[in-house]
Order: sequence, then C-alpha cells, then structure tokens
Amino acid sequence: MKKLQPLIYALLISSGILIGSIGNNNPVANEGGKINAILNLIDNHYVDTLNTADFEDKTINAILNELDPHSAYIPVKDYQNVEEDMQGSFSGIGVQFNIIDDSIVVVSAISGGPSEKLGIQSGDRIISVEKEDVASTGIKNEGVIKLLRGEKGTTVNIIIKRRGQQELMPFAIVRDDIPLYSVDVGIMLQDQIGYIKINRFAATTYTEMMEKVSSLQQKGMQKLILDFRGNPGGYLHIANQICDEFLKEGELIVFTEGRNRSKEETFATRNGQLEKMKVIALIDEGSASASEIVSGALQDNDRGLVIGRRSFGKGLVQEQIPMQDGSVIRLTTQRYYTPSGRCIQKDYGENEKYYYLEQYTRKVTTSQPDSLTYTTKNGRTVYGGGGITPDIIIKRDSAVNYLQINRMISKGWLNEFCLKQSEQLKKKNIKSHTEIDKAIIYSQYQAFVITKDSDFKLKLGNTELKYFSNLLKATTCRNIWDNDVYFSILSAEDEYIQRAISEF
Repeated sequence: MKKLQPLIYALLISSGILIGSIGNNNPVANEGGKINAILNLIDNHYVDTLNTADFEDKTINAILNELDPHSAYIPVKDYQNVEEDMQGSFSGIGVQFNIIDDSIVVVSAISGGPSEKLGIQSGDRIISVEKEDVASTGIKNEGVIKLLRGEKGTTVNIIIKRRGQQELMPFAIVRDDIPLYSVDVGIMLQDQIGYIKINRFAATTYTEMMEKVSSLQQKGMQKLILDFRGNPGGYLHIANQICDEFLKEGELIVFTEGRNRSKEETFATRNGQLEKMKVIALIDEGSASASEIVSGALQDNDRGLVIGRRSFGKGLVQEQIPMQDGSVIRLTTQRYYTPSGRCIQKDYGENEKYYYLEQYTRKVTTSQPDSLTYTTKNGRTVYGGGGITPDIIIKRDSAVNYLQINRMISKGWLNEFCLKQSEQLKKKNIKSHTEIDKAIIYSQYQAFVITKDSDFKLKLGNTELKYFSNLLKATTCRNIWDNDVYFSILSAEDEYIQRAISEF
C-alpha cells in the first residue's frame, strides 16, 4: 500500500484541479478563438502578476515557430533597428569601432560623417558618453550602439583619450544620417575583370551596385564577378532589378506561388544595361533568398556561370503585416521558384537546429534523382532539392581547420593587433600595401599573442597560415587605406575568385 501512496496523492492533487475547474459549470466563451479565450482567462485569473506585453510576445513567437523557420514576429523595441539595416541608413555619430581591452576604440571615422568632420581619428578611445564612464565597464557592442545612435540633429557629448596626448579631448557631436552600405566593394582585379561584393539586398543595393558598375566600366571592365557569399538576402524587388540589368527583355527572372496566392511571374524588361557583360556569380552555404534568386536566374537563363558551394535554400516569401502597437509579423505566404521551375526552399528537417546546421553537414554531390533535375533555357541540366547547386563546385577541404583562427578573431586579438600595426605604419609614411611584407606581420603577431596569453599555442597548418597571414595584412591595410585595398589583397588568395578569373 505504501508504494501506491505517491500515485494516490498525485491523483488527489489532479482531482483537486479538476474539481476546481468543474466547479464552474459554464464553459469558457471562445467566440474570438480558443487562443484568445485562454489568454483572457490567464489575464483575469492567473495567480501571479504577469508582464502582459512580454507574455504576448512569447506566445506569438511560439505560434509562428510552429509554422516554418522564417515566419517571424518583430517586437516594437527591435523593429527600428531591423528597418535601419534594410533601409540603408541610421542616425548616429559615424564611427566604426571595436571593443579592445574593455575599451571602445575607433577603427575609423566614416567618410563625410559628423565624427570625421570634427577630427576624430583611428585609434581614439571613447572613455565617456554623456558623463557616463564606458571604459573598463564590460560594455558590449549593443550598449555602444544604444549610446551613440539617436535622432538626427540631437547632440551626444563624448570624451576621447588619444594616444600620445596627456589631456582628454571632449567632443559635442551632432548626430546625422549615416549610410549603411550593402555593396562592400567594387574593384578591378585584372585587366577587364571587375569584382563587386554585395552583402545583403537592402533598399539602396541596386543604386550602390550600378554606381560601382559605372565606375568600373570607366576603367575598362568587360567581365564581372558578382560575389554573393554570405549574403542572407533581403528585398525581392531589388533582386529583380539587378537581374533585369543582365537579362534580355521577356526572360523569366523568378516566379512565386502559395496556397492563397496565385502564381506571379517576373520578367526582364528592355532596360538592361549589362546584357552583354560577361558575368560569373559566387555563392556558398551562407547565400540565401535574394542571392539565390539572382544566381538562379543567371544560371537558368544561361546568362552566366555560378561557382562555389550549394546555397542555403531559403525560398520562402514573407509578407510584412504591421500590428496596431507598431510591432510587425512577417508571415510566409509563398515560395520562390527559379525560371526552370526549381523550388529554392530546402526541406525544413526535423527541427530548427537541424534546419540551420544542415549547411555544415551536407555532402557534396552532383548525382540527383530524376525528379530533382531540371533544364536551363539552352538545355543544360541543373539540380533542385533546395538551394542553387553551382555549375562549378568548390569542394570544402576537410583537412583544413580554422578553429584557432576563429578563436583569435572572437577574442578581438586580430583587430587589436592590426589597429596597432596600422598606427605604426602610418608613422613610417608607407605609400602602398606592396611595401608591407605579410611574413613579417605574422612574425610580429606571434610575439603579440604571447603578450595576450602566454599559454596559447599558435599552430597553423600551411593552408591556414597562408590565409591568416594574408588576412592580417589585409586588415592592417584597410585601417590605413580603405575597403578596396582590403579586398584586393584578399582576392589574390581567394580560391573562388581565382577560379572565376580562370573561367572567363
């Protein structure tokens, strides 16, 4: 009998719960739906005080998470930052910064921004914002952004410590619109070959890209490498505009279709300025959504080669639905299909973790079942099953291990070292990055690492060493010059880019 006592107690407790609910013989009204009825019941009768707004947010997220990996709820407090990122600008003081040794260090003042106009320099340390101490306080990137961003025309008072000067320097900076560029770079790699890297598809991306194209054409560009690696996507209409520049009038760019949405096709118009430009697109596992639309359209219309690794496979259309309180629901309503009929969306998998980690565990193969083979405009075979499978695959080297490099980057060592190196090189009045020896820089970095952690054993393989020493030089040179020099140095050792050059 004693062994049964816990079970009896559990039944008695359960009965008490049932008796409590049955005691009211009137069922809960649910004219507005069962979920609303339950929320009202909790609000009116729950034993403890609830943060209603927070509770609603969590409930909405729980519902949307059951639909698909990309339907999402954006609370009011997060919506402004999301919109700023996609609209291509924000209001702030205009500095790029890193947190080094628990200090906010200016990497560079953005050209034309309010900080540059006041003379704030690379290497300056921000130690106070509005009389609040921000040095050695454990502040994170999000905290810095919150302090420095604000409404256009408002003033923020900061105090700076500049290397080599005893006195602290106060600045009153009037916030202004600061551009967020979605095109990282547009440079000439070789005679006639241009290179443009796009990091996302924001409101200003098409304009930014065409400005780079115009500049490169003036330098003699006749072939173009478009780099979409790591690009998570963005606005569909921007992807369509970019495709329209390369495709002939009437060629299909993409079509969408959903359970409650009829099929919608988007075709190229007669406005293309780059219809005769030779083009190659670079993609990898981080290329998603709009990146896949552009690369898929170029591939299916036999307009250009796609080189790299199979893209992420995000082919769902989210419609943005505003709520009364200013929050937003992004609800999946349709799927994207390439011109050949391939559905870009990959399988959801068993859970969200699997869905996002699948890109790291997938096996490289070009053999697909007949049901997943499609044909391009000229009859070439391309493959479905989610994502865009490149025409030329860059295989991942399983022997290469970047774990140590990633750890050093996450600790902030790379940025700290390169900032110090650039300050020293500026004093030497270096005229060109060709004067900088990456082997010497790596040797100096080895000594630097010992000062950061004497127990850290820096040991890189030949491939990793070649990559990291080049990255050290490129990052140092970016601090002295600009992004053009940075990407120019990286491109010389970039397998994707070098393969694209060889295919022209």
